[in-house]
Amino acid sequence: MKSVLDMKIGESGVIKKIGAKEPIKSRLLSMGIIKNNRLKLLKYSLKKQTWEVDVEGTRVALRKEEAESILIGYENEKN
Repeated sequence: MKSVLDMKIGESGVIKKIGAKEPIKSRLLSMGIIKNNRLKLLKYSLKKQTWEVDVEGTRVALRKEEAESILIGYENEKN
């Protein structure tokens, strides 16, 4: 598993874990970022302070602390 920070543009995977604490975790859940949803990295800012992702057809902008708390795996991976 790796975080959104480690992904390359265009890469996609399945959300395996959200390691954020409240209130960030609740914010992510309200945006549809939940376990087993598909996530694709669309782009990030020049200084890598924000990341734009597609989660099940919805575009979401994430701050660094949010992006690093989302762990991504592949569909055939266990855990």
